[in-house]
Amino acid sequence: MLQKLSDAEYEIMKIIWENPEKTTLFSYLMDELAAQGKPCQKNTLIVLLSRLVSKGYLSATKIGRRNEYTPLILETAYQTAQTQHFIDKIYEGNVKGLVTNLITGDLLTQEEYEELKELLEGGKR
Repeated sequence: MLQKLSDAEYEIMKIIWENPEKTTLFSYLMDELAAQGKPCQKNTLIVLLSRLVSKGYLSATKIGRRNEYTPLILETAYQTAQTQHFIDKIYEGNVKGLVTNLITGDLLTQEEYEELKELLEGGKR
């Protein structure tokens, strides 16, 4: 199972996953974090990126004096793993419990409910 990311690590991974380039530069991350109103100290970002490399989420390639970071895990793979962990932990592996809670807890909009209903009626493809 994939290791859970801290909130700060997840913010960095979201930027990397959303980057249209195959690799992400350190300077790009600094700029994006600042643009999102989440400025980060250089040393803090270095530590967070090092943790992401250690956890197997990123690879780092040194090009001259800069590092290029490449994601090793797709965002959807992370989401799926975390969803499964949540279902196992909170609902003891019972997906029906999650869906029931979403519906009876009034946590879905009508549009989301209709989309979910269509997905369930269509089955796995």
